[in-house]
Amino acid sequence: MKIRYRLGLVLAVILSLCLSACGTTNTAQTETVNTPAAQETEAAPPEQNGEVYVLFTSDVHCGIEQGFGYVGLQQVRDALEAKGFVTILVDDGDAIQGEALGTLSKGESMIDLMNALHYDVAIPGNHEFDYGMERFLELAEKAEFPYISCNFNHEGELVFPPYVIKEAAGMKIAFVGVTTPQTITSSTPVYFQNDAGEFVYGFMQDASGEALYAAVQGAVDAARAEGADLVYVMGHMGMGESYRPYSYADVLENTNGINVFLDGHSHDTEQVEMKNKDGETVVRSACGTKLNCIGYSHISAEKEVVETGIWSWPNGTSAPELLSLQNAMTEPVAAETREIEEQLSQVVARNDVLLTINDPVEVTPSGSPVRMVRRAETNLGDLCADALRVVADADIALVNGGNVRKNLEKGDITYGDILAVHPFGNEICLIRATGQQILDALEWGVHSTPDEFGGFLQVSGMSYEVDLSVPSGCKTDEQNMVIGIEGERRVRNVLVGGEPIDPAALYTVAGANYTLLQNGDGFTAFNGAELLQECVMIDNQLLIDYIKEHLNGEIGGEYADSLGQGRITILNGSAE
Repeated sequence: MKIRYRLGLVLAVILSLCLSACGTTNTAQTETVNTPAAQETEAAPPEQNGEVYVLFTSDVHCGIEQGFGYVGLQQVRDALEAKGFVTILVDDGDAIQGEALGTLSKGESMIDLMNALHYDVAIPGNHEFDYGMERFLELAEKAEFPYISCNFNHEGELVFPPYVIKEAAGMKIAFVGVTTPQTITSSTPVYFQNDAGEFVYGFMQDASGEALYAAVQGAVDAARAEGADLVYVMGHMGMGESYRPYSYADVLENTNGINVFLDGHSHDTEQVEMKNKDGETVVRSACGTKLNCIGYSHISAEKEVVETGIWSWPNGTSAPELLSLQNAMTEPVAAETREIEEQLSQVVARNDVLLTINDPVEVTPSGSPVRMVRRAETNLGDLCADALRVVADADIALVNGGNVRKNLEKGDITYGDILAVHPFGNEICLIRATGQQILDALEWGVHSTPDEFGGFLQVSGMSYEVDLSVPSGCKTDEQNMVIGIEGERRVRNVLVGGEPIDPAALYTVAGANYTLLQNGDGFTAFNGAELLQECVMIDNQLLIDYIKEHLNGEIGGEYADSLGQGRITILNGSAE
C-alpha cells in the first residue's frame, strides 16, 4: 500500500485524464504546476474498469471557491469517471460553517451544494453544530446523503447510523463515522444540554478514551460481519497532543480491522502510516482545509487499497478561475454566491496593513500557511480584542483564537471580509470577574501551547507571559471542562492596565458568550461571575463599529507588526 503526497495539481486528473503514479515508495514527492494550459476532456466515458477512487474532503468551511473549489472537485470526479473508475465522494466534517455563505443561510446553502455534488457520505464535525442542535438535525434531514457517526448519541442512543456500506465495482466498501468528543466544548456546550443544563447529547467522551475506541471497534466489526471487503474510517479527530486521548492515533492504536483512516479537524495535510493494536499497518490521510487539497484512495479491481494521498492546489488563484472550468457545479456555485454578493461587497473601512492569523514566514510542506492565532499573539488577534474592550468599555477583553478565522488583507474592507474574520456570529457580553478567575482562564487558554488550542486567549487591556518549561496543571472532567489547576502555573507576570493583576480585585471582562457564559472550549473559570450585560452585540458587527467609529474607518500602523504588540510573551520555547 502506498501513501502519496503531491504538491501541485495533477493536470492529468483535471484535464488530460491521465492518472499515472509518481513513484513507487512511501517517500513524499512533489509535483508543482502553477500555470497549466486547458485541454479538452473526453466526451464519452469508456467502460468501467473495475477500480474505485474514494475522494474525500474535510474542513471545507464554506470555501467553495478556494483551492480546487467545488467546481474543481466536480472536474476531478468527472475526469476519474471518464477513465472508467467508479468514484465515491465523502466529507469528514466542518463543511457548513466558516464563511458568509454558511453564516447567512445557517448552513443550508452548503447542504444544497453538497447535494448538487452528489456526496455519498458525510460525518458531523464540531462546527456542524454551530447553528444549534435543532438546526443541524434539520440540515441532516435536508441532505440527500447520509450522515454517519458511531459515537454521536442522544441519551445513549446513536443519532445517526454508525456506518454505511457502499457497493461499487463489485466490492463492498464500509465507511465508519467518528467525531471527536472534544466537540462538546469546541462547539457551544449549551447546544448539547437540555433545559435543565444537563448534557443529553454526547460523543462517548470518557477520560480514558476507551468508550470511543469500543464504539469504533464495534462499528468496524459490524461492517465486517455484514460482508465489507474494506473499511474506511471517516474521522473528525485531528493530530497532536491537544487532541488526546481522542486523536486518530489513539483510535488506531486501540482498534483493528481498519484499512484507511480519513481524518480532519486539525487542518493538517499529514500522510501517516502507523500500526494498529495488532501490529498491522494502517494509512491515515488528511487533506487540509478550504479545498486546498483533495484526498483520494485508489482501490484496485482485486479489492486492495493500492494508493492513498492528496492532490494539492497551491496557487493563489483557484482552479476554476485559473482554468476557466465549466461543469455541472458551475451554475449551482454561481447561484448560491450571487445571492449574498451585494450585501457582502459593501465597503465599510480601509486597511493599510496585513492583519493575519498566520505565521508571517513559515508554511507547511504543502505550501499552506501555518496558523498562529491559536497558540501565539497576532496583530489580528490584537485588533479583535481591542474592539471588544473599547466598544464594551471593559477593563480587559478576551478573544478565543478559534473565533478569529481569516486574514484582513490590505485595501478596502467589506462586510464580507469582517464576517470571514468572525463567522460564528457570537454574541458579546460583559461580566465582572475576580483577578483569580482571569488567571485561571489564562492558564487553561495556554494548557496546550505550543500546540494549537481554539481557546488560546488573545487579549486587550492586559499582557501575560507563558513559561513552556512548566507542564500544564489543568485538570478536566469527562466533558473536557476544567475542574481544577494543580501545581506550578505556566502563566506569570500578568498585567492589567500596566499594573500587576490582583487576584482578589474585580475587573470588567468583555468576551463572547461562548467563552464567558457557555463554557465554550471547556472554560469554567467564569462560572458564577456577575453578568453585567448579556448579548450586547454580534462580534462581527462590533468589529465593524470599532473600525468605523473608533479608528475612523482606517486600520493603520499601530497594528503593523504581524506578531502583535507584545501582549503575550512565550518563554522557554516557541509556538512553532
